[in-house]
Amino acid sequence: MVRSTYHYIAEGWSEESDVMASLMKERLIRWRREPTVVRVEVPTRIDRARALGFKSKQGFVVVRVKVRKGGMNRPRPNSGRRPKRMGVYGYAPAKPTQLIAEERANDKHPNLEVLGSYYVGEDGIYKYYEVVLVDPHHPAVSSDPDVNWVVGKQHRGRVYRGKTSAGRRMRGLLGNRGLRGTHRWKWGRKMRERVLRKRHEASRGASLVLSKGM
Repeated sequence: MVRSTYHYIAEGWSEESDVMASLMKERLIRWRREPTVVRVEVPTRIDRARALGFKSKQGFVVVRVKVRKGGMNRPRPNSGRRPKRMGVYGYAPAKPTQLIAEERANDKHPNLEVLGSYYVGEDGIYKYYEVVLVDPHHPAVSSDPDVNWVVGKQHRGRVYRGKTSAGRRMRGLLGNRGLRGTHRWKWGRKMRERVLRKRHEASRGASLVLSKGM
């Protein structure tokens, strides 16, 4: 069986070798000193970037984002509390760090749209992700049949609406335990609830749009 170059690149990232460990150590030391969002000319993991739709031409941008690891702390109250009522520790972000990285990248480049992201490394303080963005207004993008779907108005701000892979995973639309966890099964359950008037929008007299199979 003939294997592509990307297959061996992916193997190099999955296997733990001394050469890869020393290379990543040098990278992490340099990355920690850089700003939060940094544009990179060449993707660190070209196999993952190409899988997300990246192409080495105008209109495509790759940025590296660092996100602080761990939970969030709160200011310690000045008045008296029992230690367990201080409310200082135990606050975890409601979003995964990968989705936070994608949103920060889109905040930095508001004229672009996020296609996806992938993990590139972590140290004791930060996790690092590379985010693939695309310019929907660029002629090279609008003329590309593989990615010109992003030009539509319905895809504007897709990262903030949980439409990327990280957002869909947070919403429970990717990871599933069999048929009952799939997106199609959840859609069918909502439609059945609307027919039975058990959903709030159906019980308030909203108009129902049913499929032919219902």
